[in-house]
Amino acid sequence: MCQLLFIGTTELLLIGGMALLLFGGKKLPEMMRGLGQGVREFKKGVNDVKEDTGDVQADNVEDDETEHAGLPDDRTVKQKQDVKGE
Repeated sequence: MCQLLFIGTTELLLIGGMALLLFGGKKLPEMMRGLGQGVREFKKGVNDVKEDTGDVQADNVEDDETEHAGLPDDRTVKQKQDVKGE
């Protein structure tokens, strides 16, 4: 985790200390809680979009399968032509 964006332990401690000095001990936990909730909502939105696009893609695949049902495949037509000698 300390390799995140190539920031070392010393840099993380320095950033944490500066945040503590700037925002104070009471405000910092509230800010981090809000940040966590924001990240959670963002992930939920991304997952919802993935599910929605997955449903649309699944519908398109089903439509393609029903659209081509009963029609000969290109390979089948070519094999029949080869057998007939065309």
